[in-house]
Amino acid sequence: MCPLPFSFCEHLPGRRGITLLGLLAIIGIGASVGCKRSDSKSMTGNLPKWERSHYQAGDGRAFVYYVVYGEFTNDFAISRAKYRSAGLPEGFTLRKLTRAEHGPLPFTDREFGKVLKDAALSDRVNHAPECMALRGEIPDPPDLNYLRDAIGAVTFFVDHGGFAVCDPQQFELYDAERWRRDIFESGATNLLKHAKILYSEDADGSWYHTRGLRKFGRPDLSVRGVPREQVKAVIDLCNRFIQMQAMGGRIPEGQEIRMTSLPAGLICHHAGDLDDPDFNNAHVEIRFPREK
Repeated sequence: MCPLPFSFCEHLPGRRGITLLGLLAIIGIGASVGCKRSDSKSMTGNLPKWERSHYQAGDGRAFVYYVVYGEFTNDFAISRAKYRSAGLPEGFTLRKLTRAEHGPLPFTDREFGKVLKDAALSDRVNHAPECMALRGEIPDPPDLNYLRDAIGAVTFFVDHGGFAVCDPQQFELYDAERWRRDIFESGATNLLKHAKILYSEDADGSWYHTRGLRKFGRPDLSVRGVPREQVKAVIDLCNRFIQMQAMGGRIPEGQEIRMTSLPAGLICHHAGDLDDPDFNNAHVEIRFPREK
C-alpha cells in the first residue's frame, strides 16, 4: 500500500518486470470470434465521439489489451446503443480461450498475481473456465473512438458470462461492478482511470512511474529520486501528463518542468522501448538531482 493518502498511487512490490510478449503469443492460438452489432446506426443515431483535444501527430501506436474471464457462448450481437460501441476497431482481434484446451488462462500465473490487490477475485480468475481476449494496435489515433468501441465490447462480455476484467498494461483486475463504474460509465470523462501511478524505493529515493499510457500511443512516465516532501507535487505532475497525453498531446525531448511546487532543473528525456519490462512501453525519464 502507498504510505501516503493518495488512492491513485500504489506500491509496486519488488522491481521485477512482467513482460506481455510471451502472453501475446499464447493469445494467438485461441479461437477467433466474430463480433456482430444487434442494431443499426440509423436506429441509434451517431455514437458519441471521444475527441483528443490536444492531438499532435507522431509515430506512436496505441495498444489495447483486455481479458474478460467467465464462461461465454460463441454467438452474440453487441447492441450499439447500449454498449456505445461500433464493434471491434479495425485490425483488432477477439479470441476465446478455454482452460480445458489451452491450460492456464492469460495473467493467471503466480508472478502476475503478486501485483494484484484483490486476492479473492484473483483466485476466482485462476479457476475461470474461459476468457475472451481483446487486443489490437492502431497507429497514432487522432481520436479515442477505438478505445470507446473496445470498452463497449468488453462490457458486453462482462454482462454476458463474464465476472472479471484484466487490464494487464496497468496491472489491474476489475470485478464487474467496478469495471462498469470506473471504466464504462465514466466514458471519456475520467481518462486518469486508464493509467496507474506506481512507486517503489531505489538507491536514490522514491521512484514514481506509470503504466497504461501505451493504450493511448504515448510513453509512460518515470520520475526518480523523489524526496518525500515532493511526493504530492510529483503525483500532480504525473496526473497532468497522463491527462495531456491521453488527449493526444506530446512531451518534447528536453522539456523543462515548470511547476511552482517543483524545483527548477527537472528535464524530460525520452528513453526505453516496448521490451522494457518495467513499462512494456517507451517512457519519459525525469530525475531529481542527487543531494550533495
